[in-house]
Amino acid sequence: MASELLRLEKVCKSYNVGLPTETEVLHDVDLRLDHGEFLALMGPSGSGKSTLLNIVGLLDRPTSGRLLIKGEDTSALGDAAITHLRGHTIGFVFQYHLLISAFTARENVMMPMLVDRRFPSAEIETRAQQLLAQVGLEKFANNLANNMSGGQQQRVAVARALAMNPDLVLADEPTGNLDTKSADAVFELMRQVNREAGTSFLLVTHNMELARRCDRIIEVVDGRIHA
Repeated sequence: MASELLRLEKVCKSYNVGLPTETEVLHDVDLRLDHGEFLALMGPSGSGKSTLLNIVGLLDRPTSGRLLIKGEDTSALGDAAITHLRGHTIGFVFQYHLLISAFTARENVMMPMLVDRRFPSAEIETRAQQLLAQVGLEKFANNLANNMSGGQQQRVAVARALAMNPDLVLADEPTGNLDTKSADAVFELMRQVNREAGTSFLLVTHNMELARRCDRIIEVVDGRIHA
């Protein structure tokens, strides 16, 4: 039986609480994600999926309900503990790769480790090089980010997301700005990491073809889990 990585219980999220403009965006959301799962999160614009992703990624807190990560109730954690848990448990890949254009591919992958300071300095560059090899970019390690193609930049972003060896990677429309061939290559790269390393993925996408290749599809409609 698969072990649970995270669980949302009756999660609600409201904005402008206590004001006449108070709006509830998420309504009693229940969701479970197991270690090693690869899930697609889908829904129309304004459905609440970005808010849900922010809560799962510990970038925002629910108004009510609970988010448990590896059995730990995050509602009981202070800001410093939340930051530490996010940095060591969750990696992020965005629609726009958000690389530092003046840095090389290797330097971009090194950044999370340099900020965290957990890795010995001598190991950081070696690990970054290994991650670039894992995503097929070992020969491009010294290339500046702005001298790489969109698909290559997104592969660097995937390598960067894996730098801290996270249990979960949140990928927000990571193929949205890529051509079909590059999008398929980036998706298959993430799938490969999922299969070989057991890293869980929660992929936000509007691409039904890619979603069908995931383990499950979670559909959000009007702030509720629809299917």
